[in-house]
Amino acid sequence: MDTIASLFSFITWPVSWVIVQFHKVYGAIFGPDTGWAWGLSIVSLVILIRICLIPLFVKQIKATRAMQTLQPEMKKIQERYKNDKQRQSEEMMKLYKEAGTNPLSSCLPILAQSPFFFALYHVLNGIASGNKIGYINDSLLASARQAHIFGAPLAAKFLDSADTVQKLGASLTDVRIVTAVMIILMSGSQFYTQRQLMTKNVDTTVKTPFMQQQKMLMYVFPIMFAFFGIRFPVGVLVYWLTTNVWTMGQQMFVIRNNPTPGSKAQASYLERLLKHVTHHGKTRTRGEKAIVKAIVAKGRERNEFERKFINGLSKAGLVAQADGTVVKGESAVAVESEDGTTTAAGAPQRRQQPKRQSKSQRQSGGPKAAGADDEESEPTTSLTKSTEPQDAPSAAAGKPASKPGNGARSKAQSGQRKGPQRPKSPSKK
Repeated sequence: MDTIASLFSFITWPVSWVIVQFHKVYGAIFGPDTGWAWGLSIVSLVILIRICLIPLFVKQIKATRAMQTLQPEMKKIQERYKNDKQRQSEEMMKLYKEAGTNPLSSCLPILAQSPFFFALYHVLNGIASGNKIGYINDSLLASARQAHIFGAPLAAKFLDSADTVQKLGASLTDVRIVTAVMIILMSGSQFYTQRQLMTKNVDTTVKTPFMQQQKMLMYVFPIMFAFFGIRFPVGVLVYWLTTNVWTMGQQMFVIRNNPTPGSKAQASYLERLLKHVTHHGKTRTRGEKAIVKAIVAKGRERNEFERKFINGLSKAGLVAQADGTVVKGESAVAVESEDGTTTAAGAPQRRQQPKRQSKSQRQSGGPKAAGADDEESEPTTSLTKSTEPQDAPSAAAGKPASKPGNGARSKAQSGQRKGPQRPKSPSKK
């Protein structure tokens, strides 16, 4: 560790200078030789570094999401060129270039703060050894060696011997207890941060090897922190615990306000957004408009939670626009189903009453003529003027005419056939 720290000695001067400046401020409040002054100086150094790394953190989030969306394509390339590693690498790089991402982009914040971490380790190790490093002069060195954080010296380690700890003015038991608690908190915060990412901010509809890798790292990182933590000075443990807590809070903020599409965090966010938009009748912030704009642009490619959000707006009489705004819609609005089709909703549908049939239609069992009114209409039939000879005697005899529309039925019942009758042929003997 000392060899690695010496490689970043070029950044020791700016790191030690920042610590000294913060120590002047906190020393005036808590006293220059107190653990609060030196501990808060290290915490302030972490906060300053992490604020400067926020753009890299945003780039890390975008790179991680891009890698998640590329996992299905990457798996296809691996299966297609499983026997040709060179072609596989070429296709992978081509895929990264087209998507505008890189696997190393997700590691940028860790890589960027590594020089500051090793430079701080170099400074604290010099304090433990009684050596002046950077802006740490004799008076500051003596002050730092007297500083204790909950009874543990700033430069003490978990593996230090009793003689080494006694030279720093503390007991080995206090050092072991303080460092053990800080290592547990450091590992626990790292585990919670990774678990939060896996359980809330991962698209559950896509099962990829990337998710298995993240799940493995969720257990590997805490073990690594515990292994290296027993070799870190108390001041470095303060640094690393602070940066883990910062990362955890920063990730909670991102998951709550800009979740991964298809994740549980997105479902919770869209539920809150739906309540907010339906209550105010509009999107008010730039972030809300950006989310709604992205959902509208997806069209049929929306996931389950996004369709539920659009349907919720429709039921409230609101329509999402392409620019991310929300306006009031008509009474009949479109509701999108799971397969992407739309159906009318929100407007009461008129019940279709069956139309009444005329008496002749009810007797004959046929459908109602087109254009007939609800009341019984007068039937029109071609049987009013009949040229059949058998009809004439009945009319001349004063028999009542057959009912309109029922002539064919009456004839069928009387056994008469339409047209002239053929004479019966004599039976052959």
